[in-house]
Amino acid sequence: MLMSLLKMKRKMQANRPAFRRFLTKLEKNPPKKLDNLAVEMDKAVWGETDCLACANCCKTMTPTFTTTDIKRISAHLDMTEEAFKKKWLKKDRAGDWINTKQPCQFLNLKDNKCSIYEVRPKDCSGFPHHTRRHMVDYMHVFKQNIEYCPATFRLVERMMERVNGDDSASTHK
Repeated sequence: MLMSLLKMKRKMQANRPAFRRFLTKLEKNPPKKLDNLAVEMDKAVWGETDCLACANCCKTMTPTFTTTDIKRISAHLDMTEEAFKKKWLKKDRAGDWINTKQPCQFLNLKDNKCSIYEVRPKDCSGFPHHTRRHMVDYMHVFKQNIEYCPATFRLVERMMERVNGDDSASTHK
Protein backbone atom coordinates (compact mmCIF):
# COMPACT_ATOMS: atom_id res chain seq x y z
CA MET A 1 0.00 0.00 0.00
CA LEU A 2 2.78 2.45 0.90
CA MET A 3 4.55 1.74 -2.39
CA SER A 4 1.41 2.48 -4.42
CA LEU A 5 0.93 5.75 -2.52
CA LEU A 6 4.53 6.75 -3.23
CA LYS A 7 4.10 5.82 -6.88
CA MET A 8 0.89 7.87 -7.07
CA LYS A 9 2.62 10.86 -5.44
CA ARG A 10 5.46 10.74 -7.97
CA LYS A 11 2.93 10.45 -10.79
CA MET A 12 0.96 13.40 -9.43
CA GLN A 13 4.07 15.56 -9.18
CA ALA A 14 5.28 14.61 -12.65
CA ASN A 15 1.91 15.35 -14.27
CA ARG A 16 1.06 18.47 -12.31
CA PRO A 17 2.15 20.99 -15.00
CA ALA A 18 0.25 19.19 -17.79
CA PHE A 19 -2.83 18.79 -15.64
CA ARG A 20 -2.75 22.45 -14.60
CA ARG A 21 -2.48 23.49 -18.28
CA PHE A 22 -5.43 21.23 -19.11
CA LEU A 23 -7.52 22.73 -16.29
CA THR A 24 -6.65 26.27 -17.41
CA LYS A 25 -7.76 25.33 -20.93
CA LEU A 26 -11.05 23.99 -19.52
CA GLU A 27 -11.50 27.13 -17.49
CA LYS A 28 -11.10 29.37 -20.54
CA ASN A 29 -13.13 27.22 -22.91
CA PRO A 30 -15.30 24.76 -20.95
CA PRO A 31 -16.89 21.96 -22.94
CA LYS A 32 -20.65 21.55 -22.87
CA LYS A 33 -21.91 19.74 -19.79
CA LEU A 34 -18.60 20.11 -17.94
CA ASP A 35 -20.38 19.95 -14.59
CA ASN A 36 -22.12 16.70 -15.58
CA LEU A 37 -18.76 15.26 -16.66
CA ALA A 38 -17.26 16.19 -13.28
CA VAL A 39 -20.10 14.38 -11.49
CA GLU A 40 -19.64 11.30 -13.69
CA MET A 41 -15.87 11.22 -13.18
CA ASP A 42 -16.30 11.83 -9.43
CA LYS A 43 -18.46 8.71 -9.10
CA ALA A 44 -15.90 6.66 -11.02
CA VAL A 45 -12.83 7.71 -9.03
CA TRP A 46 -14.31 7.04 -5.60
CA GLY A 47 -14.62 3.37 -6.49
CA GLU A 48 -10.82 3.16 -6.63
CA THR A 49 -9.85 5.62 -3.89
CA ASP A 50 -9.35 4.73 -0.24
CA CYS A 51 -9.06 7.93 1.80
CA LEU A 52 -7.93 6.03 4.89
CA ALA A 53 -4.93 4.70 2.97
CA CYS A 54 -3.86 8.26 2.16
CA ALA A 55 -5.20 11.04 4.41
CA ASN A 56 -2.84 13.41 2.60
CA CYS A 57 -5.39 16.21 2.83
CA CYS A 58 -5.35 15.97 6.64
CA LYS A 59 -1.58 15.65 6.73
CA THR A 60 -0.69 18.54 4.43
CA MET A 61 -3.63 20.95 4.24
CA THR A 62 -5.86 22.77 6.70
CA PRO A 63 -9.58 23.38 6.44
CA THR A 64 -11.18 26.73 7.02
CA PHE A 65 -13.27 26.61 10.19
CA THR A 66 -16.52 28.55 9.94
CA THR A 67 -18.22 30.05 12.98
CA THR A 68 -20.75 27.20 12.79
CA ASP A 69 -17.92 24.63 12.65
CA ILE A 70 -16.27 26.15 15.71
CA LYS A 71 -19.54 26.12 17.67
CA ARG A 72 -20.30 22.51 16.74
CA ILE A 73 -16.79 21.12 17.31
CA SER A 74 -16.14 23.00 20.54
CA ALA A 75 -19.48 21.78 21.95
CA HIS A 76 -18.59 18.23 20.91
CA LEU A 77 -15.26 18.56 22.73
CA ASP A 78 -16.98 20.17 25.73
CA MET A 79 -14.91 23.35 25.34
CA THR A 80 -15.82 26.98 24.99
CA GLU A 81 -15.42 28.41 21.51
CA GLU A 82 -12.66 30.70 22.76
CA ALA A 83 -10.78 27.82 24.41
CA PHE A 84 -11.09 25.77 21.22
CA LYS A 85 -9.74 28.59 19.07
CA LYS A 86 -6.92 29.34 21.50
CA LYS A 87 -5.85 25.70 21.67
CA TRP A 88 -6.15 24.65 18.02
CA LEU A 89 -6.68 27.54 15.60
CA LYS A 90 -5.15 30.71 14.22
CA LYS A 91 -6.30 33.32 11.74
CA ASP A 92 -4.75 33.29 8.28
CA ARG A 93 -4.02 36.37 6.14
CA ALA A 94 -7.61 36.46 4.92
CA GLY A 95 -8.92 36.40 8.49
CA ASP A 96 -10.18 32.81 8.30
CA TRP A 97 -9.73 30.36 11.16
CA ILE A 98 -7.36 27.50 10.27
CA ASN A 99 -5.36 24.83 12.11
CA THR A 100 -2.21 25.96 13.87
CA LYS A 101 -0.36 22.81 12.85
CA GLN A 102 -0.15 20.05 10.30
CA PRO A 103 -0.97 17.24 10.24
CA CYS A 104 -4.38 18.06 11.62
CA GLN A 105 -4.59 17.67 15.37
CA PHE A 106 -7.69 15.50 14.98
CA LEU A 107 -6.02 12.96 12.66
CA ASN A 108 -4.93 9.67 14.18
CA LEU A 109 -1.70 8.97 12.30
CA LYS A 110 -1.86 5.24 13.06
CA ASP A 111 -5.10 4.57 11.19
CA ASN A 112 -5.72 7.89 9.36
CA LYS A 113 -9.09 8.31 11.04
CA CYS A 114 -10.50 11.62 12.22
CA SER A 115 -11.33 11.82 15.91
CA ILE A 116 -14.09 14.37 15.22
CA TYR A 117 -15.36 12.84 11.96
CA GLU A 118 -19.05 13.17 12.90
CA VAL A 119 -18.66 16.91 13.56
CA ARG A 120 -15.72 17.74 11.26
CA PRO A 121 -15.58 21.12 9.50
CA LYS A 122 -17.76 21.59 6.44
CA ASP A 123 -14.59 22.17 4.44
CA CYS A 124 -13.45 18.63 5.35
CA SER A 125 -16.78 16.95 4.69
CA GLY A 126 -16.93 18.51 1.21
CA PHE A 127 -13.31 17.81 0.28
CA PRO A 128 -12.10 17.58 -2.48
CA HIS A 129 -15.04 19.62 -3.77
CA HIS A 130 -15.37 17.82 -7.11
CA THR A 131 -19.07 18.31 -7.63
CA ARG A 132 -19.69 21.89 -6.66
CA ARG A 133 -21.89 23.65 -9.15
CA HIS A 134 -20.08 25.35 -12.00
CA MET A 135 -16.73 23.61 -12.04
CA VAL A 136 -15.12 26.57 -13.80
CA ASP A 137 -15.66 28.64 -10.65
CA TYR A 138 -13.65 26.08 -8.63
CA MET A 139 -10.90 25.31 -11.14
CA HIS A 140 -8.32 26.82 -8.77
CA VAL A 141 -9.32 24.18 -6.20
CA PHE A 142 -8.79 21.37 -8.73
CA LYS A 143 -5.39 22.84 -9.66
CA GLN A 144 -4.35 22.81 -6.02
CA ASN A 145 -5.79 19.41 -5.14
CA ILE A 146 -4.30 17.39 -8.02
CA GLU A 147 -1.02 17.40 -6.14
CA TYR A 148 -2.51 16.33 -2.80
CA CYS A 149 -5.53 14.14 -3.54
CA PRO A 150 -5.38 10.90 -5.54
CA ALA A 151 -9.12 11.14 -6.27
CA THR A 152 -8.70 14.59 -7.81
CA PHE A 153 -5.68 13.42 -9.78
CA ARG A 154 -7.65 10.47 -11.18
CA LEU A 155 -10.66 12.65 -11.94
CA VAL A 156 -8.57 15.13 -13.94
CA GLU A 157 -6.71 12.27 -15.65
CA ARG A 158 -10.02 10.75 -16.77
CA MET A 159 -11.36 14.13 -17.85
CA MET A 160 -8.27 14.67 -20.00
CA GLU A 161 -8.81 11.30 -21.65
CA ARG A 162 -12.50 12.03 -22.28
CA VAL A 163 -12.17 15.66 -23.38
CA ASN A 164 -9.09 15.07 -25.53
CA GLY A 165 -10.57 11.87 -26.91
CA ASP A 166 -7.29 10.01 -26.59
CA ASP A 167 -4.83 8.67 -24.07
CA SER A 168 -2.91 11.93 -23.67
CA ALA A 169 -3.32 11.75 -19.89
CA SER A 170 -2.16 8.16 -19.78
CA THR A 171 1.04 8.83 -21.67
CA HIS A 172 2.42 10.77 -18.73
CA LYS A 173 2.41 7.80 -16.34
